[in-house]
Amino acid sequence: MTSAQVTLWVVVMLVVLALIFDFMNGFHDAANSIATVVSTGVLKPGQAVLFASFFNFVAILVFHLSVAATVGKGLAQPGVVDVHVVFGALIGAISWNFITWYYGIPSSSSHALIGGIVGAVVAKAGAASLIAASVLKTVVFIFVSPTLGFLLGSGMLILVAWTLRGSTPSRVDRWFRRLQLVSAGAYSLGHGGNDAQKTIGIVWMLLIATGYTAVGEASPPTWVILSCYAAIALGTLFGGWRIVKTMGQRLTKLKPVHGFCAETGGAITLFTAAMLGIPVSTTHTITGAIIGVGATQRASAVRWGVAGNIVWAWVLTIPASALVAAFAYWLSLEIF
Repeated sequence: MTSAQVTLWVVVMLVVLALIFDFMNGFHDAANSIATVVSTGVLKPGQAVLFASFFNFVAILVFHLSVAATVGKGLAQPGVVDVHVVFGALIGAISWNFITWYYGIPSSSSHALIGGIVGAVVAKAGAASLIAASVLKTVVFIFVSPTLGFLLGSGMLILVAWTLRGSTPSRVDRWFRRLQLVSAGAYSLGHGGNDAQKTIGIVWMLLIATGYTAVGEASPPTWVILSCYAAIALGTLFGGWRIVKTMGQRLTKLKPVHGFCAETGGAITLFTAAMLGIPVSTTHTITGAIIGVGATQRASAVRWGVAGNIVWAWVLTIPASALVAAFAYWLSLEIF
């Protein structure tokens, strides 16, 4: 078998592995889109995942590929990325996703992938081969996105409570059962627009590194975009019920008005990040928004012990996935 054939075989294998990660991203992060709408009883679980997966895919028509460009071209110096780096990054991200899904912990698939890329690149060429500004921007938004979610979610609830202060609880509930469909759709749109692009970015990175796409191309091939959006939508369709329970029931008790405020605050954050090309965590964003909504009612409405466990998972995501990615990178040198 020629070296070109070996490279083609490896590229095909890595594209499939990237789509598996993308599917897991949708599966793992389905809770971000549907936890509130299921927990408030607005939609049944089966209806909710179908609803969310539809908007995940429709995001292909709404967002530019700014996040994909950041992941595909903005994290490592030109020439550093190769098939071994991509393999290490994907194995690191998939491993962390599986562990956190198994234990029902809402961690970030996005930061698992970023951590995987960082770990594999450092294992190959050292920290100097990273583009520090892009990595720093991603790390900063570990704190910014949940904070924005918290502030926007709580701010929305205060605004709604003040505006509807003369309405009866039953009337408010009836209105927001309808409005929550709008907010859940918007959040699912932001989820697809941000998270599918991360996988588009790593496949784009792979194709550039192996010469199947020119460095100067303004966007990746159409088949990459379509397959990545389809994979995340299918992952969401199958859902991640362990994490739905944590997000929608264990953090705080939600009513339709609370779900609407949390989803709207989260969606605004995701839309802003996607336009700026910043790969933020949908998990961090919606968790911050849910906590903000709960805390606005009263501090004791939030189960802070559960929230603390989630924060620890956030802190560990990048270093843990980076460590696994580094080992996977060294292992790949022996395999292909």
